[in-house]
Amino acid sequence: METDQQSTGGGGADTVPTVRDVLGAIEELWPESLAENWDAVGLVAGRAGAGVERILFTVDPTAAVLDEALDWGAQLIISHHPLLLKPVHSVAASGFKGEIVHRLIESGCALVTVHTNGDSAVGGVSDVLADALGLQDVQPLVKARDGLPEEGIGRVGNLPDATTLGDFAGVVFSLLPAVAGGVRVAGDKDGLIRRVAVCGGAGDSLFPEVRASQADVYVTADLRHHPASEVREAAGNGRPYLIDVSHFGSEWLWLTPASAALGNMLADQGFDADIRVSGINTDPWDFVLTPGH
Repeated sequence: METDQQSTGGGGADTVPTVRDVLGAIEELWPESLAENWDAVGLVAGRAGAGVERILFTVDPTAAVLDEALDWGAQLIISHHPLLLKPVHSVAASGFKGEIVHRLIESGCALVTVHTNGDSAVGGVSDVLADALGLQDVQPLVKARDGLPEEGIGRVGNLPDATTLGDFAGVVFSLLPAVAGGVRVAGDKDGLIRRVAVCGGAGDSLFPEVRASQADVYVTADLRHHPASEVREAAGNGRPYLIDVSHFGSEWLWLTPASAALGNMLADQGFDADIRVSGINTDPWDFVLTPGH
């Protein structure tokens, strides 16, 4: 079957799953117990007994993604980022979040969030990023409270061979989708690296764990000025170097293997559903100005 603006299916099964069935498969793959205490994961809108023939995976549940889902005829959107992470007092259609909730309900399309449970689980966001970079002997940066030893937030591992920071940054750039912000790097371009820490999404809260892991370089997103500056100032040997990537891009890599894993899980249970990865780039930045441009 197809992935990435294409579809994955059950390959011969003929029973349409319900939202409840998909939630069961999601719990097997990305248990809710792995979500951080502050997070909001699970079913956001939709009836558990509704049938699901088409499922769309996305990083963000934006209006454009909802348009794409409804145009395709999806009955379920699985979003990495929550629509309602911060408490709201109204879902009136006068606001963009309320408008999305109304359109979901009126169209019969359910919405499920797989956020930090999708980060922490085996095969989750940071695992996919570590695999894409070819890391070996991978371990979590922060082990999960209630999970397997290999589950938790962030990952750290070793490249097969040492390389320069500049060449490694080029590999990172080549793996991620094209976004306005590109890739920012702090460190000696010719410095040798081998041990790499990664965290899909915003990861500057993990700097103590990155230092403790003795990583030569840390790949994550949304690095703020003061935390990044302090890490660089405190680095006695210049390490860890920093590579700051798009938040969207760092998590986008997970969508295709996640959709395939869910398709396989449903097929093993005798269900058939078309599963597609959204083709919408939900990175919020449209263009960037740099010296000389």
